[in-house]
Amino acid sequence: MLTTLSSLQIKPIKHPLNASVRVPGSKSLTNRALLISALAKGKTRLTNALFSDDSYYFAKALQALGFDVELDEQNCEMTVTGLGGKIPANKAELFIGNAGTAARFLSAFLTLGNGEFIIDGDSRMRERPIGDLVEALRQLGAKLGPAKTDNWPLITDYSTLCPPIKIIASGLPGGKTTIAGDTSSQFLSALLMIAPYAKSPIEITLSTELNSKPYVDMTIAIMQDFGVQVQRNDYHSFSIPITNYQLSRSIPMGLGTNLHAKRPISTYSIESDASAASYFFAAPAICGGTVRVDNISRKSKQGDIAFLNVLAQMGCSVSETDNCLLVTGTTDLHGVDVDMRDIPDTAQTLAAIAPFVSSPTRIRGIASARLKETDRIHATCAELTKLGVEVEEHEDGMTIHPCKKFSPAIIQTYNDHRMAMAFSLIGLRVPGVIIENPSCVSKTFPNFFEVLAMLHTSLSHSR
Repeated sequence: MLTTLSSLQIKPIKHPLNASVRVPGSKSLTNRALLISALAKGKTRLTNALFSDDSYYFAKALQALGFDVELDEQNCEMTVTGLGGKIPANKAELFIGNAGTAARFLSAFLTLGNGEFIIDGDSRMRERPIGDLVEALRQLGAKLGPAKTDNWPLITDYSTLCPPIKIIASGLPGGKTTIAGDTSSQFLSALLMIAPYAKSPIEITLSTELNSKPYVDMTIAIMQDFGVQVQRNDYHSFSIPITNYQLSRSIPMGLGTNLHAKRPISTYSIESDASAASYFFAAPAICGGTVRVDNISRKSKQGDIAFLNVLAQMGCSVSETDNCLLVTGTTDLHGVDVDMRDIPDTAQTLAAIAPFVSSPTRIRGIASARLKETDRIHATCAELTKLGVEVEEHEDGMTIHPCKKFSPAIIQTYNDHRMAMAFSLIGLRVPGVIIENPSCVSKTFPNFFEVLAMLHTSLSHSR
């Protein structure tokens, strides 16, 4: 496989694109479905599930906690036997690499159990704050804090707390809590998903504006798919009843019966990943031509589908047919000034397009990206500069200017999958782009470079 190499030179494409690709299942939906399926009662089969580092860490953590999780990578299926809110193990040390969703979701999930648990990760995870979530869970009566000490009552400020953390669980009492929304929306999502299994109903109030709102909408939507309704006051407060997850669907029952009766079913289909799709939506903006991405719709639960709106603002043509999306580029694309706080994972994708358009591009609202797998704002600016692109770094984003003359460069990825994938797009147009540590894409898209290679074999009519 290409991704086993220590570096990879991207081969430019000299013709407009005419390609059809399919990307893996959504990481965000896969990990949410894994958690909710473990809380539900009975077997749930997840189809088109993502098999990547992040989802493996999550699935393996559930197995380590005593859950029956069957993994069928060949068919992209995971089957989880949920235990109705019970956690079998009473002691576990879980290593979750740099999987942010696993760290946040499991920290909340384990407060429902009974026993002592430790969550730890790699060196970068030990730099990623989780204190806001810990403090919110403590307000609900949970006992958790830094793993290196149990002297938690003396700690007055959890804001800088990073893994490893320890959870001493005896069920989650519940009640009211307040949490900031400007560090990571995953904190709120974690609280929402575990709330139905607390001992008393939970009410959550946000103390700041919420970043990445579509990810919270996604969480609420998948909870609804499993039968749990969240009461909300816009993005200010949320109330969750004590109830159980049960995957069900409406079925016709015949005359004289309840036409909306529910019957448990065991299969939940995962949409293709909109964040992963963004790289292939972007490719025709750089190379011209058209790329079709299968098994994804503008009606997707995933917020990153809104990246298509940014491409349309730049001058691309976007269309949809048969659960497929098509993007066509032109030679007359222009820059945009766009707030990406709700879709920060696509900011690097836009940064890869920006040097090829006719006017500057300003990316705003992504200060939280500095706390991701790397400081994505600084890293993106540094690597664009290597390529000869004029770029200005701001606290919440960057301004990228059109580039007339690129320089060959070895692109440092900072072990960040999105750096590798985004900068590979530049290599489709610019000779001499070498991606260092391409294997980091295994975090969310293990076969990215194989799918990217499909663009080289496409034939096109005209640009």
